[in-house]
Amino acid sequence: MRVQLITHSYLPERTPPQRRWTAFVEAFRAEGWDVDIVAPPADPGHVPGAGRSVPHAAAGATDAWGPRGERIHRTLRWPALRGTRDCRFLGHIVHAVAAIPVGLRACRPDLIVITVPALPTVVAGWTLSRLRRVPLIVEMRDAWPDLARDSKVSTGLLSRLMESLVTGTQRAADLVVTVTEGFAERLGERGIPRVDVVGNGVPLAEIPVVPGRARTAGSLNVLYLGNHGESQGLETVIRAAALVRDGPEDIEVRLVGAGTRRAALAALNDSLGAPAQMLEPVHGAELRDQYAWADTCLVTLRPDWPSFEWTVPSKTYELLAVGRHVTGIVTGEAARILEDSGAATLVAADPESLADLWRRLAREPESTAVGGRGRDWVALHADLPHLGRRFVERARDTVLRHAGRADAYNRH
Repeated sequence: MRVQLITHSYLPERTPPQRRWTAFVEAFRAEGWDVDIVAPPADPGHVPGAGRSVPHAAAGATDAWGPRGERIHRTLRWPALRGTRDCRFLGHIVHAVAAIPVGLRACRPDLIVITVPALPTVVAGWTLSRLRRVPLIVEMRDAWPDLARDSKVSTGLLSRLMESLVTGTQRAADLVVTVTEGFAERLGERGIPRVDVVGNGVPLAEIPVVPGRARTAGSLNVLYLGNHGESQGLETVIRAAALVRDGPEDIEVRLVGAGTRRAALAALNDSLGAPAQMLEPVHGAELRDQYAWADTCLVTLRPDWPSFEWTVPSKTYELLAVGRHVTGIVTGEAARILEDSGAATLVAADPESLADLWRRLAREPESTAVGGRGRDWVALHADLPHLGRRFVERARDTVLRHAGRADAYNRH
């Protein structure tokens, strides 16, 4: 059988959707499926070590074979459509429109899969599935459209139209796959007829344990590594860093990454006397060095968006896999996962509570020694190769179910 994936990020980029789908493509290929990927040209900002040497393409790059025998078909990405949230959304629209003719040029698939939150891809996926008369799987990696309402991006006409298209495509899809149990239940309550869960995770075999440093009482290194956007509420972290800066404990706080809120966060940090170090994104050996420096790593979501009750930051699984203690500023399903792992401490999303926790962790060096508990939890629940095999099973069932009410397409 043949599957066609429409995504906004794929190799050589290094992003959460790329990591997930690289593992899933390997699972499809291991089961004998042909795989076509429809994606825009790589963004140099997401290619480790590329700097700005990977050119943007005003027209689709030449199709190429991927490392696992998948065929990669490129659409469009324009340099002007980067930076702000609105510009990225417009870039996703460009890619979605271009994905339709590119998808039609590829071999006819038995199944089309789209992965969201690049919301405009739902239009391309629905259109291609109807033109090809093949089933459609919609993978919801975030709680859309709920998250759009919480973040107040669904206020304009275009956003409201996009919300209607997302909800309509969820209803029309042959299967909707979510990454959390909570959002699957939410969609079921709305009457979405076919919903299943294939969670997020990491390729555990590719992530080595990073030994923790030996520390003495009174010392603590705190690391946040990831997106600096509106969802994370990193203002709380910076304000907490200011509270502990002049205390008796030696507590260092680092924020590593980029995002739409980074400039505003840097301004806040400067106004408070720079209590936190703010570093650019890192990859490879530099990433490992950051983990080796850290005693505890932050997983944080702002508390005032209801959709975060059923949202789990993808970085959670990597932190558990490398063997780090996690400080969780989260609620709902993410909080339950961290509690179950036995490798985390949860705290309320306010600077005073966070500062108090850091002081306690600094006084008790053994409090951040989690052993292999986090990694063991990942092996049982969030190893991407296992999740990929589960997704392939769902895909096969969807094709066979669809073949029961339409003529099965047999390429061979």
